[in-house]
Amino acid sequence: MSLAPRPSEIVYRALFCDLRTDRLIDALPLIDVEFDDYIGKAGSLRGTVPLPDEALARRARAALRPGRTAVWLERGSDIWWGGILWTTTANGDERGRLQVQIQAGTFDSYLDHRMLSEKQVFTNRDQFDIVRELIDHAQSQPGGDIGISYTGEKSGVVYARTEYAYTELRKIHEIIEQLGKMENGFEWRIHCFRDTVSGERVKRLQLGSPRIEALASDIVLDRPGQVLTYSLPSDATVQANAVVMRGDSANNDQASPSQPQMSDPQVWVEDLADGWPRLEFTDDRSGVRDKTVLNDMARAALDHKHRPEFIPEVTIRMDGRINPALIGAYIRLRIRDGWHEEMPDSRYRVVGLSVTPPARGKAETAKLILEEDVYGRDSS
Repeated sequence: MSLAPRPSEIVYRALFCDLRTDRLIDALPLIDVEFDDYIGKAGSLRGTVPLPDEALARRARAALRPGRTAVWLERGSDIWWGGILWTTTANGDERGRLQVQIQAGTFDSYLDHRMLSEKQVFTNRDQFDIVRELIDHAQSQPGGDIGISYTGEKSGVVYARTEYAYTELRKIHEIIEQLGKMENGFEWRIHCFRDTVSGERVKRLQLGSPRIEALASDIVLDRPGQVLTYSLPSDATVQANAVVMRGDSANNDQASPSQPQMSDPQVWVEDLADGWPRLEFTDDRSGVRDKTVLNDMARAALDHKHRPEFIPEVTIRMDGRINPALIGAYIRLRIRDGWHEEMPDSRYRVVGLSVTPPARGKAETAKLILEEDVYGRDSS
């Protein structure tokens, strides 16, 4: 028996709130909606607010204030997406019909608009504590608190000393991303949901070391069956088995020539011995002067890049098992067709979810962005 509700039973509603206080401003109709959320990058929401009359246009003008308005998308009584309205585009056609197209980004996009206001030094801090203190720093500034909350779990990875200079004018989002890409790093996102006790809308920092995981057991997806389409690209253009990172100069004497600090080459020697050609990669790390840190970043990049990038996608029919809490969970993909006829079932982690609500006779579908189960987690 299918767990999926009938299209007529699926109700999405867009709430527009004050970003700093989360005070509800209005609930407006939203059509042509698409939204997504990911581990490792900001998610987005796109949609259109129709304006059939002047009264609704006045309401929309009051509610849709880019950079100041929070957008929450409800599916039934549950929160399925939350973020910040960044752009609006009002337009009218030759028949006099009006509408406003909107684009919003998940709440982590806010930290891409915030910089350190003073030098920050962390001594003997767990990497999760550093992330939380950076967010506290952002939210403690006048006008900076948008209500991001967190819990107190630890990663077990402690840095003896980490320093960020104010003069570097680095964005807080960039700092957190760079810290997470260190060897033995972490993943993070802002998880949005409704508190089951208070009913309040929640923006909760979610951290995972080395990765975010969700759900205790795997979800099985079949083709033929729930899987409508799939794409399994393998891309060696970004592959590398030798990595060098370049940072800023460690020379503080402006009178003498300066050279950027470089990591030692980090090489996956097993690949070369196995017959792979040498494939090299380099990247710049702004604000990093410590060679030890650059070596650590180079090893982390090498671990990620020494095989072709493989980012599977599947589009599925929605059912009661699929919701935003699926991000970080594991699935078993069972495909039976000419390409996969003799291939074993594959296990992946969900790192992204893109949902298209039902509209104009089209069923509600979800696209899952997947990652190979490189850690081989026990699914029992």
